[in-house]
Amino acid sequence: MTLAVEELEAKRHDRTGFDCGVEPLNRYLKTLAGQHRVKGIATTFVLVETERPSRILGYYSLSAASLAFERLTDADRHGLPAYPVPAVRIGRFATSVSARGEGLGELLLQNAIKRILHARNILGVHAVVVEAKDPVAEEFYRKYGFRLCDPKSRQLYLPLGSE
Repeated sequence: MTLAVEELEAKRHDRTGFDCGVEPLNRYLKTLAGQHRVKGIATTFVLVETERPSRILGYYSLSAASLAFERLTDADRHGLPAYPVPAVRIGRFATSVSARGEGLGELLLQNAIKRILHARNILGVHAVVVEAKDPVAEEFYRKYGFRLCDPKSRQLYLPLGSE
């Protein structure tokens, strides 16, 4: 099975057949992702098999964001100006129930980070921001180096460091 991550295209990708087991994430892909792209709110990327490109195995959305300077750890604030830090938000992130346990979440996250690092060539981006929906999602992100903004929320960030 050969996999590819592509920008969501309504005519190419079957959004109605996707089910991640979380209705708000299913609904976002099916009804809002295309509208958000047109309006410049977020861009959604889908993971597909190249042999069956209409079948979506997972997806994520990216949008511009900022992170309050005060939400960074003391060590991460070092050397930064004391104003909001430019970031990219991974706003929605889901894998199909039928493909769970195959490492697709890690593959999607790697692809998102690679895409964000590429964007740094033309745009100031210091961190990646996510909102973990539950403790399992929080642990997933923490495993890859994301840090909690504060113990009262599930907002996490990953500093991208210097090139």
